[in-house]
Amino acid sequence: MADIWSHRGAAHFHDSQFHKTSSFLPAIRTVAPDRPWVWLAAGWRDMSASPMISFAYGALAVVSSFLLVAGLAMQDLHYLILPMAAGFMLLGPLFAVGLYEASRLLERGERPTLVKVIGAYRRNGMQIAGIGLALMLAMLAWIRVAFLVFALFFSMEPPAFDQLIDRIFFSVQTIPFLLTGTILGGVIATAVFAISVVSIPMLLDRETDVFTAMATSVAVVRENWRPMLVWAFLIALFTAAGMVTGFLGLALALPLIGHASWHCYRDLVQPER
Repeated sequence: MADIWSHRGAAHFHDSQFHKTSSFLPAIRTVAPDRPWVWLAAGWRDMSASPMISFAYGALAVVSSFLLVAGLAMQDLHYLILPMAAGFMLLGPLFAVGLYEASRLLERGERPTLVKVIGAYRRNGMQIAGIGLALMLAMLAWIRVAFLVFALFFSMEPPAFDQLIDRIFFSVQTIPFLLTGTILGGVIATAVFAISVVSIPMLLDRETDVFTAMATSVAVVRENWRPMLVWAFLIALFTAAGMVTGFLGLALALPLIGHASWHCYRDLVQPER
């Protein structure tokens, strides 16, 4: 297993370790199932090297979550809190563009600043916006599905806020409701993960189009389905842990996953020559 050198974390491999899966896609490397822990370690080093930027992104995630919950509660839409929280994970790769940029700059030996990080959205902006649109449509589809599933099991009259947890988790409909929602949500989440796991870092890193980036991402998942399964589980675990702590844990979970995702891309997709 190759090492990731220095806190800047660029994966350094021989070209022979990458193999072509298509004539028009970059070469891909196949890694061991435990490789995601290396990405997390490199992400932690990047967090330590750019604490202000990482904290700013984490704090923004926490504040946005509080505002979202407060807004839904004020509109008596509290039954949408859980599906909206799950939908947040679908948009996470787009939200983390600045964290990818911070890791990219550290890799190049440059000091990341908020100005540089915010400006990253302008690089290859139309293509990044294209995949952002795809992720937004996936989130809207998930919200629609979640609403229909909720209506199917709990009728069109949502429970009061103080009864929400009891009705969802401790009623006779609990098991079929959670099972149906998990299966349908899992299908959407799997599709989003497949097209986005390395596509947005790739669009940030090189001049390419959104379709090539998404196809590369799908190829990465196909060629590395075991480590990608571990990586998806860890992302879900850390994000869920951040949410159950009253969203405060997102201040740590989001930047860690964002920085680590850059190293996932650099580890698995051959750099441009």
